[in-house]
Amino acid sequence: KVVKNKVAPPFKQAEFDILYGEGISREGSLIDVGVDQGIVKKSGAWFTYETDQLGQGKENARTFLKDNPDLANEIEKRIKEVMGIGAKLDAPADIPTSALPEIASTSEATPKAPAKSAAKPIDVE
Repeated sequence: KVVKNKVAPPFKQAEFDILYGEGISREGSLIDVGVDQGIVKKSGAWFTYETDQLGQGKENARTFLKDNPDLANEIEKRIKEVMGIGAKLDAPADIPTSALPEIASTSEATPKAPAKSAAKPIDVE
């Protein structure tokens, strides 16, 4: 529990798994957030994603996701879509063509300002 912090708002709580020698478990966080968002289903001790059984118990499901990084990335992508985080790679950008700058060809380029000449020495007599 963070009580006072110069970087983030106070009195916020975060929960995550820290594994010795590995650090914060990405797969464990995917399972937790996936269950909270309804993407990963939990039935008793079993975790399931769509038709794939991830495992019985969180530790087995975490190990399964670690062994199958493509599935873990797919779950992460779905979580980000549901939460509205990150760029949507499949959607085209909504930029009107009138807002795009026109690219001039090299022959039509605007003339450059003349280069400054070097300072000339002053004759003092």
